[in-house]
Amino acid sequence: MSYPRDYRYTKEHEWVSFEGDLATIGITDYAQHELGDVVYVEFPKPGAKLNAGESFGTVESVKAISDIYAPVSGEVAEVNSGLTETPETINKDPHGKGWLIKLKLANPADLSKLMNAAAYEAFIADKQKEASAP
Repeated sequence: MSYPRDYRYTKEHEWVSFEGDLATIGITDYAQHELGDVVYVEFPKPGAKLNAGESFGTVESVKAISDIYAPVSGEVAEVNSGLTETPETINKDPHGKGWLIKLKLANPADLSKLMNAAAYEAFIADKQKEASAP
């Protein structure tokens, strides 16, 4: 899997794309693969204020329920309500139509604290090596 080069990533497997002061957030292909078939998504309400590192909802799969963390601080501008009807979109297109929320950035400098695609891919490779070690 090649991760979008213009996105930023977290160690909790969220991604952020940004245009101006609007950040779109989702979970990575690695995260959706680890979770398995996604069956439900819980969102924050538009207008909610989030701090970087704070849990803002959950993704429920056939295997587990996982918290989703805000990679950056800001105010929820929009949620991907289409995922209510078709949560499996996260499995099919995690870096596109499977986005979760859009945030109006409180501090664009938050983005500089996140990993670029190359660093995230190296992070995943290390995790996979650890998992396969005896």
